[in-house]
Amino acid sequence: MPLLLVDLDNTLVDRDAAFRDAVAAFLAEHGLPAADLAWVMTVDAGGYTARQQVAAALTDRYGKLVPATAVRALIDNGAADRVVLAPSCREALGTAQAAGWACVIVTNGRTAQQEAKIRNAGLDRLVQGWVVSEHIGHKKPEAEIFQAAAATVDASLAGAWVIGDSPHADIAGANALGLRSVWVTDGRPWIEGSYRPTHVADDVASAIDLVLNTRG
Repeated sequence: MPLLLVDLDNTLVDRDAAFRDAVAAFLAEHGLPAADLAWVMTVDAGGYTARQQVAAALTDRYGKLVPATAVRALIDNGAADRVVLAPSCREALGTAQAAGWACVIVTNGRTAQQEAKIRNAGLDRLVQGWVVSEHIGHKKPEAEIFQAAAATVDASLAGAWVIGDSPHADIAGANALGLRSVWVTDGRPWIEGSYRPTHVADDVASAIDLVLNTRG
């Protein structure tokens, strides 16, 4: 059974767009400047800034203007409540499954939030499993999280592919294990010199199509 290991945030779902919508609603609800949207997104850094650091930055900036519970709700649930799955992604996952591939989500992050995204987007009905770094105790690019993903479907990593948007977490992780990979570019140029993805694609649907049509 061939194995497809796919990243969640900004690969299967547009996590940044979901969080941006949540921040805009948060600012409007509390009468805060709409222009602060850019600042919050910079602090968030695509979800790579530790959640407690984002919460602390918001608390420092807004003080008593915003209840701590509102900040926590934004950090914990903002993106998870708003993620949507593109029809093209849904179709591509269905095609992969019909072709006999086992699709497993491999994501860094907190278990509750990442599983909420998976279920809210309907991905729990389209993939055969998932692993979250907090639960596993290892995060990408560490080999153990990819090995745990394969174990969830009793598959081997031999012949597996990795799809993701992060050069460091996804592509470097695949490279270290000798796995083939597709980098989801989102319009960015590849700048790493010590390793490269097997293929590049504009979006996850195109990435899955590349994998399914690559022989050998």
